[in-house]
Amino acid sequence: MLQSAFSQQAPFASCLQAKIGSLTNILYAPTNPSYAPTLQEFIKNSRFNQTTTPKPNYIVTPSTYAHVQAIVICANASNIQIKIRSGGHDYEGISYTSIESSFIVLDMFNLRNISVNVGLRLAYVQAGAQMGELYYNIWKASNKLAFPGGVCPTMGVGGHISGGGYGAMLRKYGLTVDNVVDAEMVDVNGRILDRKSMGEDLFWAIRGGGGASFGVILSYTVKLVDVPEIVTVFRVERVLEENATDLVNRWQYIAPVIDNRLFIRLLVQPVTVKPNGKTIRASFIAMFLGNSQELLGVTDKEFPELGVNKNDASEMSWIESVLYLANFDNKTKPEILLNRHSDTVGFGKRKSDYFQTPVPKAGLDLIFKKMMELGKIGFVWNPYGGVMAQIPSSATPFPHRAGFLWKMQYSINWKDAELEKDYLNQARSLYDFMTPYASKSPRGAFLNYRDIDIGVNHNGANSYAEGKVYGEKYFLGNFDRLVKIKTAVDPQNFFRNEQSIPTFSAR
Repeated sequence: MLQSAFSQQAPFASCLQAKIGSLTNILYAPTNPSYAPTLQEFIKNSRFNQTTTPKPNYIVTPSTYAHVQAIVICANASNIQIKIRSGGHDYEGISYTSIESSFIVLDMFNLRNISVNVGLRLAYVQAGAQMGELYYNIWKASNKLAFPGGVCPTMGVGGHISGGGYGAMLRKYGLTVDNVVDAEMVDVNGRILDRKSMGEDLFWAIRGGGGASFGVILSYTVKLVDVPEIVTVFRVERVLEENATDLVNRWQYIAPVIDNRLFIRLLVQPVTVKPNGKTIRASFIAMFLGNSQELLGVTDKEFPELGVNKNDASEMSWIESVLYLANFDNKTKPEILLNRHSDTVGFGKRKSDYFQTPVPKAGLDLIFKKMMELGKIGFVWNPYGGVMAQIPSSATPFPHRAGFLWKMQYSINWKDAELEKDYLNQARSLYDFMTPYASKSPRGAFLNYRDIDIGVNHNGANSYAEGKVYGEKYFLGNFDRLVKIKTAVDPQNFFRNEQSIPTFSAR
């Protein structure tokens, strides 16, 4: 599109052109041939890549901080909503779709510089980088340092960290946000702020409260953590006929209190086996910060029922464990972590819960029966305890600390759009069925397992009341502090989405 043509466009494009000059490779209108591929490149859920999916007026792809400043100022002046996307892994697509009629997508993918300082044990990473790129850069600098982030390498740093991301080292080192020491962001007035200039309240808010409610996150500076040169992984699978129910029951009492170097994730899903038909398979997927001899010493003593043996345990480097947990085969080179493209993007739905008490064994029997009836929906239990129980619930906006045994993800994926109604129903049915066992008053949820079933803010007269519905599930007693900070730094509620932090006064 010719640059002069923007003067006939909406005020936003004209404003942006006046501020930064040429918009080539920065702004894409729907008529631009690069618009569709740019939009689709970081859509990670095909549910939100339909012809009926709301599309942005523009996609803007800044390559400098000055571009981000101009985009925020012009969008605010033009009264057009900004959706901020770093990796596109948000499960409800709210970083690139909207319930509002006019919006733009601010895509951070050009801002992905990473620098690692081994001496200071710090990494500086821009919001548009992906977690795999961060892990790779740390590994290239040192085989004794790591960062405790999530297992999926194509997650964008901006959303993953600001939402309180976690990974297989959370019991030893906590969440991503527990290891952030500085940040850069653009606020509603177009100013670039760091920790010192934004102040401790705002710095607190963007470490688990979701950055997109407060501004545009530009970068995080994170502490690196020690990892041994050898770590150990294992995957042990059992079906109901192999006492899976007993093992799941034991896991509840062991996984949150075992050696905090050991993280045993539990994946439960219905499967079809011959000749018996449907059964439940429980997969115990573990990462241990130590060698296999140390690991077996722990499991033999604390969880002998699982029967982990030396043939199950695989020793490897930390970076190899990153590949293992991301389901790459054992011949894959770490360079795959630099591949920002996801080859297989299907349809999916996620929901979440927290547990404060173990599920009675009779309850497990009922749950597994329900899952087999529903057909496909599975769940993942991620154990807490360790350092998670030692960090105060108010230290960051992420509140689910002491007293919470594990987090549950409800997970269902499919490839045929026609299956959506059935599979969404399966997710919601199992969620309803789990009500007696999940946390209460309120029933908790995890921000990075975004779920608009638990409430949507339409930014109307009741925005605080609407926001409180999902806000207290995500943030418990930290919600009102987040609202207070939001009201102070963005009183007109410019940075908003379907589940953003509201202001105390309606927009």
